[in-house]
Amino acid sequence: MATSIRYVGLTLSSPRQACEFRIRCFSGSEVGLSRRQVLEQVEKELINGNDRAALSLVKDLQGKSGGLRCFGAARQVPQRLYTLDELKLNGGLAAWNAFGLTPQQILYISLGLLFLWTLDLVSFSGGIGSLALDTIGHSFSQKYHNRVIQHEAGHFLIAYPVGILPKGYSLSSLEALKKEGSLNVQAGTSFVDIEFLEEVSAGKLSATTLNRFSCIALAGVATEYLLYGFAEGGLDDIGKLDALLKSLGFTQKKADSQVRWSVLNVVLLLRRHGGARAKLAEAMSRGNSIGSCIEVIENSIDISDV
Repeated sequence: MATSIRYVGLTLSSPRQACEFRIRCFSGSEVGLSRRQVLEQVEKELINGNDRAALSLVKDLQGKSGGLRCFGAARQVPQRLYTLDELKLNGGLAAWNAFGLTPQQILYISLGLLFLWTLDLVSFSGGIGSLALDTIGHSFSQKYHNRVIQHEAGHFLIAYPVGILPKGYSLSSLEALKKEGSLNVQAGTSFVDIEFLEEVSAGKLSATTLNRFSCIALAGVATEYLLYGFAEGGLDDIGKLDALLKSLGFTQKKADSQVRWSVLNVVLLLRRHGGARAKLAEAMSRGNSIGSCIEVIENSIDISDV
């Protein structure tokens, strides 16, 4: 259950077409129809590989009444370096009270993720073996099948409100093989992150972009911990984040602190929007389009509590 974050920077190939979908004022049932029409166009742009056009359409509706009010609107934990003690006591408020967790749960989640963080990335060197095991798991274990769906729904749900547009998802290695034509591609969710590519090209990665990436990378593992008490997937996610932080010259202490902040932030969002995650998982299990999944999120989250 890996999160394949594909950073594709493409120029706007059809600016006139994109302009046709810029937001205007609607009333009544026209609002839902307008948003649905724009999301259908977003879907078309993503399928055609026009990531920049798709992102432009989404940003045109971002934060507007009747538009995409939840995109990039998440209330997040203040960004600073957290110690393990602050996982137990944060700003005078017990973290488990703020998140609806027991102190043991907060520590188990955080320590569990930090334990995984110290492991070397383990993956199947043979794509056929990985494909076979994953297919058997989905075919004969409903628990395994459900866990994969919840894992990917966690990635999707966290990405959207922190401001990263999901591009596509696969819930099995076989499905990924059909879509990508590669045996080395596992189940996962891909995202449009043009800003990331542009910042890397400029030789500077902002704290905002790093925070978004960190939260998305840890969202699947955190979802499993919250739902099942432990995580079976996610080493690939953590491995990618580890590689990014090492490439930025982070010390192990600073990297661990980044993980701790991300854990707190992700757990807060997942606990706050558990209902939206459940509905999103159902939509993804049915194979709904990206636009349809986004609409599920928009309809499930109260804008006053994003």
